[in-house]
Amino acid sequence: MIRICLDKALDKYGISRYELAKRTGIQYQIIDNYFKNRVKRYDGFVLERICLALSCDINEIIELIK
Repeated sequence: MIRICLDKALDKYGISRYELAKRTGIQYQIIDNYFKNRVKRYDGFVLERICLALSCDINEIIELIK
């Protein structure tokens, strides 16, 4: 199972969901869905924008749970 760890990443970088939405240009509701792991299909564009906004690698926001 794949899990988005956006909560951990935002805590690490000290950024709110609202601030992330502003930095990425992605609607707050979409960011909130990723934050709460309500997404069934992950959009590569959204993940890329999040990584660029946080200046992090993809493995910091996605984890594989076995």
